[in-house]
Amino acid sequence: MENLTAPPQRNQTLGFWTDYSIQYKVISSLLLLLICVVGIVGNVMVILVVLTTKHMRTPTNCYLVSLAVADLMVLTAAGLPSITDSLFGSWVFGHYGCLCITYFQYLGINASSCSITAFTVERYIAICHPIKAQFLCTLSRAKKIILCVWAFTSVYCVMWFYLSDLQELQYDNITIISCGYRVPRKFYLPVYFFDFGVFFVVPLLLSAVLYGLIGRILFLSPLPSDPKDPKRNGHDGGKSASCKNSRHSSSTATSRRQVTKMLAVVVILFAVLWMPYRTLVVVNSFLDRPYLDSWFLLFCRICIYLNSAVNPVVYNAMSQKFRAAFRKICRCGGKGLDKPATYSVALTYSAVKDTSMVESTDHFTTELEELTVTDELLSDQKMMFPDACVYGKVSFSEA
Repeated sequence: MENLTAPPQRNQTLGFWTDYSIQYKVISSLLLLLICVVGIVGNVMVILVVLTTKHMRTPTNCYLVSLAVADLMVLTAAGLPSITDSLFGSWVFGHYGCLCITYFQYLGINASSCSITAFTVERYIAICHPIKAQFLCTLSRAKKIILCVWAFTSVYCVMWFYLSDLQELQYDNITIISCGYRVPRKFYLPVYFFDFGVFFVVPLLLSAVLYGLIGRILFLSPLPSDPKDPKRNGHDGGKSASCKNSRHSSSTATSRRQVTKMLAVVVILFAVLWMPYRTLVVVNSFLDRPYLDSWFLLFCRICIYLNSAVNPVVYNAMSQKFRAAFRKICRCGGKGLDKPATYSVALTYSAVKDTSMVESTDHFTTELEELTVTDELLSDQKMMFPDACVYGKVSFSEA
C-alpha cells in the first residue's frame, strides 16, 4: 500500500536523487490545486444543502453527506500534501504531520467506500423490498449506520499511527525526508491486500449484484397504464382517481430511476477512477523493482482526487433537487427560488393523500425525495399533465 504522497523518483542505476522537472512541477501543482479547490467547494456545498434544507434530509442524502465528508478528508489529507510534494520533493509537515495525514488519508478512503456500500444497500431495500423499507430505510436508522461506519473505520485505521513514520532516504548526493512506513514492505503488504479486498473488491462486487437486481425490478417493470384508457375509466369519478394514482405512480417511478442512475454513476466512477492506482500497487507488489514513473503516478493521483471531487458535479447534473438547492445556496436562482416549498407541500400532501399513508420525516422518505417541484419544472408539469383532473387539485400559478 503506497502512500499517496510518495517521495520523488530516484535514479536506480546511479543512486542519485533526481528532482522533478519544472514542467512537471507546474502541471502537477496546477492540476492538483484546481481539483482540490473544486472538490472542497463542491463537497462543502453538498453538506450545507442537506443540513440547511429540510426536505433534503432523506436517508439517501445522509449517506451522500457521509461520502462528502470522506471525500473532503481525502482531498485535504492527500490532495493538498501532494502539491507540496510536487513543489519541494520532500516531506515538510514533520513527524506528527506524517502520522495524522496518513491516518486521515486512509480513514477518508475507507469511509467513502463504506458510505457507497451503505447507500447501495439502502437503494436495494427501498426498491426491491418496499414494505420492509418503510421500517428499515428511515432517517434515524441511516444516522446510526453512518455513525457505525465512521466508528469502525476510525478504529480500523488506528494501525496507521504505528505503521507510518518519517524516513531518511540516503542518496549519493542528498538525504531526503519522506513520509513512509515503519515496517519493511513485506510486512505491510498483507495489510494492503486485506484493505484492498474489504474496501474495494467486496463493495464493487456487492454493488454489481445489487444494482443488477435493482435494474431488473426498476427498469424492466412496465410503466403505469394510461389514465385516459377508456377500459380503465368507466365514469368521471373513476377517471379522476385513476388520474391521480397514475400521476403519483409515474412520478415515483421516474424519481426512483433518476436517483438510482445517479448513485450507480457514483459507484462506477469510484471503480474506474480508483482502478489505475489499485492496479499499480498490486503489480508493484510482485515486482522486485517497483514501477514509479513520475507522470504515471501523477495520473493515478489525479484519478483518485477526481473521484473525491466529481461527486457534487454528478449530483448537480443528474438531480433536479440538488441542482436547485446548489443554485439557492449560490444566490443564483433569482426570486423564484423562494417558492419551491409551497409547491413541495402541495404535491407531497397530494401524494400522501392518494396513497393513504402519512409518513413522518423519520420514516421512509426515499420514494418521494425527487418529487419536490421547483419553478424550473412548472412548465414541464403543465405540458405533461394537461388534464383538468391534475390542476383541480394542485395549482401551479405564480400568484
